[in-house]
Amino acid sequence: MISDRRHTILNLIIEHYLATGEPIGSKAICQLLPYPVSSATVRNEMAYLSQLGYLEQRYTSGGRVPSKASYRYYVDSIMRENPVPEYDKQRIDETLSVYSGDPERLLNSASKLMSEYSNCASFCCMLEDTADCVRGVELIPAGGSRTMLVMVTAGSRIKSSLVNMTCPADDEFRALFYGVVNKFFIGARLVDITPAFIQSTAVYAQSRIFDLLPVLISLCSLCSEASQNTLTLEGETNLLSHEELGTGVYRLLSFLTEKQQLIRTISEFANSSKSREFFIGEENPLYEMKETATAVAKYTYPENQKAVIGIIGSMRIDYKNIIPKIRYIADTVDTLLSKGGMI
Repeated sequence: MISDRRHTILNLIIEHYLATGEPIGSKAICQLLPYPVSSATVRNEMAYLSQLGYLEQRYTSGGRVPSKASYRYYVDSIMRENPVPEYDKQRIDETLSVYSGDPERLLNSASKLMSEYSNCASFCCMLEDTADCVRGVELIPAGGSRTMLVMVTAGSRIKSSLVNMTCPADDEFRALFYGVVNKFFIGARLVDITPAFIQSTAVYAQSRIFDLLPVLISLCSLCSEASQNTLTLEGETNLLSHEELGTGVYRLLSFLTEKQQLIRTISEFANSSKSREFFIGEENPLYEMKETATAVAKYTYPENQKAVIGIIGSMRIDYKNIIPKIRYIADTVDTLLSKGGMI
């Protein structure tokens, strides 16, 4: 059981360290306490908190610093969150509502905001869905011999690319293209659309198959892209300013760049019963992230599409300001996805 005085002392030590990165001694704590107490008493209380595993002493004659366990206790039992300023709420609402009809852009925009407001790295992972299929395809003239190809899936993923045409995209060509799309592509699973699948359209297209190949090959590539896990990182360089990570920041950046192991862990979380988690230190499931604080939020939207966004930073972050802002962004995304873009 931690008494009110120990509670207050621990709070002072943690918040001092979060702000400065420096240990604090008993005399300094005496000056910060709202009531008179001797240095000897404070040292005894600090020794007790150390026995509980909440404080560490780096040097024999030095002050105390928080342990990994203390951050969890601080977040759960001590911290008083600062409210999100109305200006920030309005900016977040306006930024995200622009993409309310496009879940992928909405989630990526939310990830960028999380990185900006936390000064941490952030990520957005769109998870593969083997049942997702083609809902619609459009050809849009882009000037000269170029055409914009846009593909939309049943899971609301939107992919596009510019195609250099080998023939004019006139009415006859467009009629043939949409005929092929409606007969072969609409309703087809993304994972089934392969180069071999394109070959099956040759009988229908007959002599014009070679005119169609550039757009059909591009469409095949878009389907392949939409069918895979995609992990987008933002603000990785922010981690370089997190002194607490030390030289380990380079190992962490290398790990994030590799992506595959992180994607596997995100996929496991997405398939769990939990919708949000905040891991601190050893709570992180990945060894490479044991020195970090990581927040993750899962979303499931129409057609059983799943995505996860979150932040990664050192354990020495401004919890009482960052957590409410990250939560507000996550809640806003949840509202936009579940209520059709209305905040």
